[in-house]
Amino acid sequence: MGYDRFCKRYREFTVRKSVVSRVGPQAAAIMEVDWAVPSTMASSSPASGEVSKVYLFVACLPFSRMSWVEPTLDMKQDTWLRCHVHAFGYFGGAAPCIVPDNLKTGVKRHPREGEVVINDAYREMAAHYGAAVMPARVRRPRDKPSVENEVWQAATEVIAALRETVFTDFGALKEAVRKKVDEHNSRPFSKREGTRRQVFEEQERPLLRPLPAVPYEVCEWVYGRKVQRNCHVSYKRNFYSVTHLAVGRTVDLRVTESTVEVFLGGERLATHPLFPAYARNRYSTHEADLPDGGSYSDWDAGRIRRWAERVGPSCAGVVERIFQSVEFEEQGFNAALAVLRLSHKYSAPRLERACEMALATGRRSPRYRDVEPILRSNQDRLADARAGDDGGPGEDEAGYVRGADFYGEV
Repeated sequence: MGYDRFCKRYREFTVRKSVVSRVGPQAAAIMEVDWAVPSTMASSSPASGEVSKVYLFVACLPFSRMSWVEPTLDMKQDTWLRCHVHAFGYFGGAAPCIVPDNLKTGVKRHPREGEVVINDAYREMAAHYGAAVMPARVRRPRDKPSVENEVWQAATEVIAALRETVFTDFGALKEAVRKKVDEHNSRPFSKREGTRRQVFEEQERPLLRPLPAVPYEVCEWVYGRKVQRNCHVSYKRNFYSVTHLAVGRTVDLRVTESTVEVFLGGERLATHPLFPAYARNRYSTHEADLPDGGSYSDWDAGRIRRWAERVGPSCAGVVERIFQSVEFEEQGFNAALAVLRLSHKYSAPRLERACEMALATGRRSPRYRDVEPILRSNQDRLADARAGDDGGPGEDEAGYVRGADFYGEV
């Protein structure tokens, strides 16, 4: 075979090899998802002037091209899952198949050969809606062409339409993006009849799977938290009560956007509303979790008060203020004992003096963090030394005085 004939055959081969067939999408069968990055949108804080970068989550139903676009401040896993929940709610139903890209928040491993490993939280969320996650092949954009096209349109329509607007409230930004998405879905097609919303409402929405009665809640699991002697478990500097039967045992916490659930061996022991992120040292207590008597613990309020009175009146005042600052006395056990145990290291008189100084600061409820630095820096000793100084010479500060014999010799 000559070179010219080889080149002709090779050209024919490459043409045949590049031929593709168009496979039309089925109604309500697939939801394609992706991030529209990089995004030039931003949100500005009016207080600090800090500018936060904004990312766009895009979900699309390929049959009708119905789209959902949501702005976010990060691309973390919790945000990724929450955007899926919002997309299902916007469509009013769920597709049986979710096609994402191979991002780490959704796919652990996608080998060329072998089984695809999906992130546990992502698989749990999809199962809640009766869907399966089938990620696109690596570097195969044709596996999800609809969302790839919608990502481009979101960048040109939503971002371009709002580029002149300065947003100081993220909620206002989300509302503006929502309006632009509704306009995008209601705009007529350029190459087919109708609009995205019209095709969706007439042909696709009736075929979507119904949503579960309760939306999926994005949660965080915290393992290995010990129940304290005051029948509470700590989470982010706040405290939530657990039944007194679990004192000293290790429990797991399931934390959602609004609640904290306490589990022991797969059994839920308690549910509490989650304190806001700025809250510190707050207690959420169910009275049923506390015992009727004090036999569950070696300590009770009476014994703690008697110990404080033996140290001194100022120490007793600190302990009493600790008990007054909490709703139930059991909540103040740890704080009061932390102060009293300082007497083992620094002695009772020094602790009494430090408590007196802490009370003099005017704090409503002095605690360990107020008393311990006074002892560690010896402020109580320095204060006593200054109080004993009357301005005259001390025993070792007599000075030099000439006697009568010296003047008699002159």
